[in-house]
Amino acid sequence: MPTTTPALSVPSAGAPFEAVLLERRDLRDDDVLIDIAYAGICHSDIHTVRDEWGAAHYPIVTGHEIAGTVAAVGDGVTKFKVGDRVGVGCLVDSCGECEPCKDGHEQFCTKPAVGTYNSRGYDGEWTAGGYSQQVVVTERMVLRVPDGIGLDEAAPLLCAGITTYSPLKRWGAGPGKKVAVVGVGGLGHMGVKIAAAMGADVTTLSRSMDKADDAAALGARQHVATSDADAMKAARGTFDLILNTVSADLDMEAYLRLLKPFGALVNVGLPTNPYSVRPFNLIGGNKVLTGSQIGGIPETQEMLDFCAEHGLGATIETLDASDTKTIDAAYDKVVAGGVRYRYVIDTSTITPPPPPPTS
Repeated sequence: MPTTTPALSVPSAGAPFEAVLLERRDLRDDDVLIDIAYAGICHSDIHTVRDEWGAAHYPIVTGHEIAGTVAAVGDGVTKFKVGDRVGVGCLVDSCGECEPCKDGHEQFCTKPAVGTYNSRGYDGEWTAGGYSQQVVVTERMVLRVPDGIGLDEAAPLLCAGITTYSPLKRWGAGPGKKVAVVGVGGLGHMGVKIAAAMGADVTTLSRSMDKADDAAALGARQHVATSDADAMKAARGTFDLILNTVSADLDMEAYLRLLKPFGALVNVGLPTNPYSVRPFNLIGGNKVLTGSQIGGIPETQEMLDFCAEHGLGATIETLDASDTKTIDAAYDKVVAGGVRYRYVIDTSTITPPPPPPTS
């Protein structure tokens, strides 16, 4: 029989969360059943639940920052056993046969890849995410969480961690490099921690000086208020790499001016409006304006191992979900930028709905 597990679901756009019983599929030979301990709240969850990106399929259970332990495995599973500490990120399946999959870039699977929630699986069923107490995932998409990271601090690494680690690694953050991180939030705080652990000289760029002390504690050597015209002018031409983690509409040309020649401005935030950049601002200085998604499964495991080696985890606030209104309020606070720095749901507090009355 399929597994039934308590979960937090939204029935329609604009509706509040409600507790439901969610049915998970029977274990296939290559499946892993995970008892979820913690699920991080990503801004992508909010965009999806509120149908701000379109194509949301309701009812919907979000959550792609999942950490827990293995509860059972299919007969063909070889990498994991019951009791192992594991995580699941933004993907739960891919074809495994196309060039990107073979290269370890499953996020670019040409079939395409199957997302952890709001995505139609290869069996035709819609996926449901980690705001629940259990999940079933194909073995290839399960990550091992090293013992050096608590499961609560590890959960946000499965999205926020890899989203920042991948571009920092690709664009050469490390000793002798000056890296700026735009935004000190759910993504940005991990960008600062990881870039500093890589050995880069890190500066944070934020609207005000309110988070200057936090930024220093995270590993930044300098904090610049982007609302201060003199400070922004003084910072021109000083950075090798800028990682933009915010989804606000920014003046890209102002940030490109902060780069040294051959520098790169990498965007991982997703604003709704297009960027506007005159080619001169790229050609002058041979600068790069680019974007970055998550990483593939091998790079995500590499990121987890790196974080464990350097004692890194997300800075979190843990949520009790026994009252579903807590999650609704948390979403509003994330949008308002009032979280330091990632909400994590303690899934053991999800209370099953009461049974229907008997006639």
